[in-house]
Amino acid sequence: MMKTIYLAGGCFWGIQHLFSLVPGVTQSIAGYANSNTPSPTYKEVCTGNTNAAETVKVDYDPDCVTLQELLDLYLQAVDPTSLNRQGGDHGTQYRTGIYYTDPADKPAVDKFLDDLNDRLGGRLAIERGELQNFYPAEEYHQDYLDKNPQGYCHVNPGLFKVARTVGKPRVK
Repeated sequence: MMKTIYLAGGCFWGIQHLFSLVPGVTQSIAGYANSNTPSPTYKEVCTGNTNAAETVKVDYDPDCVTLQELLDLYLQAVDPTSLNRQGGDHGTQYRTGIYYTDPADKPAVDKFLDDLNDRLGGRLAIERGELQNFYPAEEYHQDYLDKNPQGYCHVNPGLFKVARTVGKPRVK
């Protein structure tokens, strides 16, 4: 059975590309999460009035990659103490967050973030919670770095190699 987690990590271009490379991830979609405006456009999101976060929907096979492995990779791609800013991007749409739709994922997400917050001395800036809504971004945002290999990305390019080694298929 497939599972889904939603990861906000600044600009969604790099986060989508990163997770698309993970064995066991079957789909990654750039979009807008927890918006107070239905089906917001990128232009609307950039105003800061929608409360939407640039987020990537990550569908994965838990027999190939675990939620813990995905969260560990996510942590390598973001600054967990930075509020509303990742890389050169700033604004509420660039905040970090981990959103779930399966209540069974809540304990794992909470433990991951609580442990991280303890290690950081209470400076954690990553949101957490149940996903309120998700709207796919415009087509030109989907797989942006595949279409524009020299495009802007705040994710360390070395992580793209690491992503390919996460969650190798397990022998049953």
